[in-house]
Amino acid sequence: MSELLSFNVQDGFLEAVVRGFRSSILTQADYANLSQCDNVDDMKMHLSVTEYGPFLQNEPSPLATTVLGERCTEKLVEEFNYIRCHANENLAKFLDFITFQYMIDNVILIITGTLHDRDTEELMEKCHPLGMFDSLKALCVASNAKDLFQTVLVDTPLAQYFSGCLSVEDLDELNIEIIRSTLYKAYLEDFNGYCQSLGGSTAEVMGQLLQFEADRRSINITLNSFNT
Repeated sequence: MSELLSFNVQDGFLEAVVRGFRSSILTQADYANLSQCDNVDDMKMHLSVTEYGPFLQNEPSPLATTVLGERCTEKLVEEFNYIRCHANENLAKFLDFITFQYMIDNVILIITGTLHDRDTEELMEKCHPLGMFDSLKALCVASNAKDLFQTVLVDTPLAQYFSGCLSVEDLDELNIEIIRSTLYKAYLEDFNGYCQSLGGSTAEVMGQLLQFEADRRSINITLNSFNT
């Protein structure tokens, strides 16, 4: 009862914003129309009457599928960052945790590319926008695994996960998926601990979601380990 009395005292504005964003999600009728399209330009025409229209209106034809995906992702990132900028301390930290999973994937991508001498700009283009941070590009200029590890420890928001469970000797091609799984394990445990510290509905709902994600990853790791 006490939780209901204080519900949305801090986040009422942002809940209204999120409800507005939710109303812009494509409906079943929209997907039915999209399924009838013969090409990507037809999809653009149907999307022009939805909330995605402004993100596609300046794109020339023929529209590439990659461009369509990029513009939709840009819409998501723009809305996420708007919420993050107006969030209070607890919600801001919660949203930061959401970005950490994308940061992990981006860092792993950069590490893999650096070990294979891939082009810096090519690697940056493949990084997810929600996982971008100021020092990410600095990872690309590391000349060896030791420099790369030190850069990750000092200059990235993921330093706590690297320092707690990995060493410089782990940074090689054979261990890259083990590194990803180890980082995700530490991240999910940390995220779950934070949600439980908030209590209430957040702890209940996010606890179930994070447990499901942890189980899903554990099952995938087990399946991929067969016959290896």
